[in-house]
Amino acid sequence: MSIDLKLNIDETPVQKIIHSVLVEKNISLFVKRDDLTHPLISGNKWRKLKHNLIYAKQNNINQLISFSGAFSNHLYALAGASRLFNFDTEVIVRGPELDANNPCLKFAAACGVKLTPVNRLTYKRRYDQDYLAELQQSKARSLIIPEGGSNQLALKGMIELAHSLPKVDEVWCATGSGGTLAGLIEGLPEKTQIRGVAVLKQADYLNETIKQLSPKAQHQKNWQLLTNFHCGGYGKFSEEVWHFCQSLRDQLPLEPIYTGKLFFTLFKLIEQGHFAPGIKIMAIHTGGLQGLSGLKYRKLI
Repeated sequence: MSIDLKLNIDETPVQKIIHSVLVEKNISLFVKRDDLTHPLISGNKWRKLKHNLIYAKQNNINQLISFSGAFSNHLYALAGASRLFNFDTEVIVRGPELDANNPCLKFAAACGVKLTPVNRLTYKRRYDQDYLAELQQSKARSLIIPEGGSNQLALKGMIELAHSLPKVDEVWCATGSGGTLAGLIEGLPEKTQIRGVAVLKQADYLNETIKQLSPKAQHQKNWQLLTNFHCGGYGKFSEEVWHFCQSLRDQLPLEPIYTGKLFFTLFKLIEQGHFAPGIKIMAIHTGGLQGLSGLKYRKLI
């Protein structure tokens, strides 16, 4: 089943990156341009949301509830999807107050999303089963989608992405909540090496999250989460990373929070001779370019 609103956004191109370092090291680097899915529902956020939305439509659920930070790509994509597919959506936002001039929150409000700010102590309960049960009971005809969108329904969309990729030796992605990496493990052949670059500090716990989402991850040895390339933590980045993003902008648009860190890490490892000559690498561009407006708003770029 598909949500048919005349949006054919599952097919995205594969682009080969041209760079002197790649020529020198004899490495082929390709990019799955999932940033080109749709201007409002970009990259892995669409992949994760797709089957949640299908499930809701199939079960006559018109209300969605989720959680996010104030500049979240998940919030932006969910707001766009809610507007396009006519969902009544509430997002619980890490607060305690909303900035009316925040471009992400302004977009979500314009899409009709109800934004409910909560203090950080309350927000920490977003994975607490008792809290979620209370929330579900109070809003019985709602589908609760976790922060970042990573759940079992999300994996279906990521597996579809995995199945669409051409044959390569390694597949790399940025990792925030673990759903993209888990879906790639589920969907790719076991002989393909799969690497995730964690974009947040102290991310080793995500190894267990990924194993919970992906049964294959529990016994397969073809995947790895790299946790030392977060560049200061979630939402943070160095001047070096931002300059790197700008250096590639003629070929590839990047932001420094997710895909910028991914490609920065890849190029660092390539320069260091980490990969065997002749290898073919696929990097997933998971979108999130709307985040640049938030960085500009905060005068971080």
